[in-house]
Amino acid sequence: MDISLLVNISSKAWALKILALLDSGVAGRQAPLLAATKASRPAFAASLKHLAELELLEKNPGHGHPLRPEFRLTSKGEIAAAMAGRILRAAPDEDALTILKRSWSVPILALAGAPTRYSTIKSGLGKITDRALSQSLFFLEKQAWLVREMNVSERAAFPTYHAIEKGAEINQAIQIDLGSGLRNLQ
Repeated sequence: MDISLLVNISSKAWALKILALLDSGVAGRQAPLLAATKASRPAFAASLKHLAELELLEKNPGHGHPLRPEFRLTSKGEIAAAMAGRILRAAPDEDALTILKRSWSVPILALAGAPTRYSTIKSGLGKITDRALSQSLFFLEKQAWLVREMNVSERAAFPTYHAIEKGAEINQAIQIDLGSGLRNLQ
């Protein structure tokens, strides 16, 4: 499963929210998007720039002021925005958004649809450090979005991680795209 684009999207705190808002029909101008996200200007600007660098957004030619351009989704961005919309609909409250804004939460949940070993999650995420992965797994477990179970079926017992409750809903929202279009966007 190739989730490197999902890792890149979720590396900026407000990127998923911006994509979801554009998917829901919020105007692509900065003022309405900024007001809808409730983000700080610097964090919002960094997320918007990041999405443009990933070629998920582009400036709408001929619309908007040069210093306040209007943005629109690219064809690649439309698929990612639909996924972001499903993720945020699965976890609509502010507490859930706080969890989703953490860099590794969404990619980890994407990999934990079935009981999964630590090493499998780590290799699936590529550039994550052991510390960041351990802290993220612990945080998601504390939020009851992920459960850690010991597998004792083999000679050496080992822990597995599995998305539950809101985590499982988010996993399902992501799996639709990882199984089809999002994988082909790279």
